[in-house]
Amino acid sequence: MADADPRQPATDNAALRRQFDLQHLASRRHPPAGLKLRLDRIDRLAALVRSNVDRFAAAISEDFGVRARIETELMELVPTLGAIRHARKNLVKWMRPEKRHVSINFQPGKAWVRHEPLGVIGIISPWNYPLQLALSPLVDAIAAGNRALIKPSELTPAFAELLKETVAGQFDEEEVAVVTGGVEIGRAFSSLPFDHLLFTGSTAVGRQVYKAAAENLVPVTLELGGKSPVILCDDYPLPKAARSIAFGKFLNAGQTCIAPDYVLVPRHKAEALADALLAEVRQSYPTVAGNPDYSGVISQRHRDRLLGAIEAARSGGATVMTHGEAEAASAGKVPPTVVLNAPEETILASEEIFGPILPIVPYDSLDEAIAFVNGRDRPLALYCFTKDQWRERHVLDRTISGGVTLNGTLLHIAQESLPFGGVGASGIGAYHGKEGFKRFSHARAVHKVGAWNAFEKLGPPWGNFARRVAKAMLKRG
Repeated sequence: MADADPRQPATDNAALRRQFDLQHLASRRHPPAGLKLRLDRIDRLAALVRSNVDRFAAAISEDFGVRARIETELMELVPTLGAIRHARKNLVKWMRPEKRHVSINFQPGKAWVRHEPLGVIGIISPWNYPLQLALSPLVDAIAAGNRALIKPSELTPAFAELLKETVAGQFDEEEVAVVTGGVEIGRAFSSLPFDHLLFTGSTAVGRQVYKAAAENLVPVTLELGGKSPVILCDDYPLPKAARSIAFGKFLNAGQTCIAPDYVLVPRHKAEALADALLAEVRQSYPTVAGNPDYSGVISQRHRDRLLGAIEAARSGGATVMTHGEAEAASAGKVPPTVVLNAPEETILASEEIFGPILPIVPYDSLDEAIAFVNGRDRPLALYCFTKDQWRERHVLDRTISGGVTLNGTLLHIAQESLPFGGVGASGIGAYHGKEGFKRFSHARAVHKVGAWNAFEKLGPPWGNFARRVAKAMLKRG
């Protein structure tokens, strides 16, 4: 799976299994959590987040080498508290049984659906937004009445240990617990017989998790990634688009699963867009190496991969435009980079970049841009900039992606009323808000027979009356 980090505190396999068995047994022995207990758990989670803002921001910055506190606040703490607030406000409504129609053939009678806890939810969270992507699914899991085990990434050891400590301070280990460790613990975790497993991370590791979970027939939600495109239409103001694209791309040094991966732009505007993006970068990040507002890249392996991709593009004849290149490497950073004409054989064209490098791809017609997107795996996110309703509808109708933000970037993930998830190679299933509540619930069908049962009156033994009734039903059907 991911790279192991020697600083990461270890949880051995026996302790992991003990922790899982504790929650699994409790989920079977105790009555399902009612509204009062679910609200109490949500409130405890809110208290955990609010009382540790400083510590979480410091730990995450330590793991990254540097990450701006306000970036952690706005991109992790605020969305997590928003998810908590949204769940608390809507939980009564979500838990209410849903009445369903009963056909005349089965009258008198009633039918409804109960959304009931699955049991124990496993959450494997990534390193890029370690708090938000661990606790946001936890909100949905406990709102649905479940217990949960969380496995944070070994690449954020300071955060993982802090999360383990703070969760233990608010929750009994039968309710919610955090397990830490490296690659072997990650493999063991994904092999446990959870009632549902959610994984957020790379497609390569997601495949391994999916295979491991399949051995126990564990249902899985995979939140992966892919090459999320931007389609910039000819009618949209270029400077305004450049601001939004640069913000979404270079936030957290591009280490965002829904960051723009490449920009499709009308051919005659390609160079102007590159210049505008670099101008935005220089304004947002006047310096790179010592700038606390510009995040470090999580590990040397990731830095080497990204720097190698820049060099490969340059060697292949691409136009490479960077800001702060000379000073970035010594500070554990990769410079903000825009690339024109990236060769097809480089990873910039073929793999999710997951860093602060943005290829620009020119197109001659909107349908050509759409065909370019559709010629690749379905992305986790898609961004379209246009003021024309026909173009907007045309792009939406002709493409498929996990989610979309129009005339901006990233913002669809922050809407708790919208599901978040991928499609195809970018993921399986969605959560957030009501969709998350349902994702971690079992929709249990209930039918209650009325004062008399028509089917039982028909027989057997089957007679003429039963045959006449069946004939009449067939005509209706």
